[in-house]
Amino acid sequence: MASTLAPGTARKTRTPAAPRRTPASRRTRRRLAADAGLLVAAAAFVLPLVWVVLSALDPRASLRVKVPDGVTLDNFDAILTPEITFTPLLNSLVLCGGATALTVVCAALAAYPLSRFRSRLNRPFLLTILFATSLPITAIMVPVYALFVRVNMIDTMQGTIFFFAASQLPFAIWLMKNFMDGVPKELEEAAWTDGASSFQSLLRIVLPLMGPGVAVVTVFSFVMMWGNFFVPFMLLLSPDQMPASVSINDFFGNRGMVAYGQLAAFSIVYSTPVILLYVLISRRLGGGFALGGAVKG
Repeated sequence: MASTLAPGTARKTRTPAAPRRTPASRRTRRRLAADAGLLVAAAAFVLPLVWVVLSALDPRASLRVKVPDGVTLDNFDAILTPEITFTPLLNSLVLCGGATALTVVCAALAAYPLSRFRSRLNRPFLLTILFATSLPITAIMVPVYALFVRVNMIDTMQGTIFFFAASQLPFAIWLMKNFMDGVPKELEEAAWTDGASSFQSLLRIVLPLMGPGVAVVTVFSFVMMWGNFFVPFMLLLSPDQMPASVSINDFFGNRGMVAYGQLAAFSIVYSTPVILLYVLISRRLGGGFALGGAVKG
């Protein structure tokens, strides 16, 4: 039986609804956008490394990233001399190695009372340290240079080592203190009961248990000093004492002439000690604190 409509009314027709976008499709698009952004960022970091490797093997290297027409080791033969590479690398190892060891020792001794003893001065001291990390090195080099001239420490390896350690010490103390907070104090109290002193507990209990933290501070301090150009350029005057971070400037000649192949080869050799340091302590960096089962509770 046909249905009747009232006069003046029209039959309403339903239009098909538009398909809704599911949350899964939105998540997929966001993930693809994030992956694309990461690929762009990775390309920005990988492209200079590719240029360094290819240019070191290219006899006619330039600023362009291109596959060399012929592979050669002449660029490495040209730089592997005592004047160009070996002496500057040795100076860098002496400066950065000595300053890193001094930084780690002083940071551990300074972080221990901040981590283990409570005082009203702890927070102001830590905030002062945090403020010191934000000071630009160029802002303090003029008074430091005048001070070094006054105390006859200009153009000396030991003076540069002391300043390297002093410049890295604030952030090293901050890192060391945070890592030291993760070591339970009950382990030290047990050692104190057995007659150990605070220095012995620090040396035999705290530092071995926070091995990854010590490794992080060591690598961070060494890398920051290894790539520092401004400090040794200002404090060292003799060419035979210049580290590799300063001698690399010799590859930039006058009138825009740059030996790109030799510069790339020197960059590879210059990066080798940092890579070896990371490989040697990578197992310490990958592990956590060895505290499992050490404390009952």
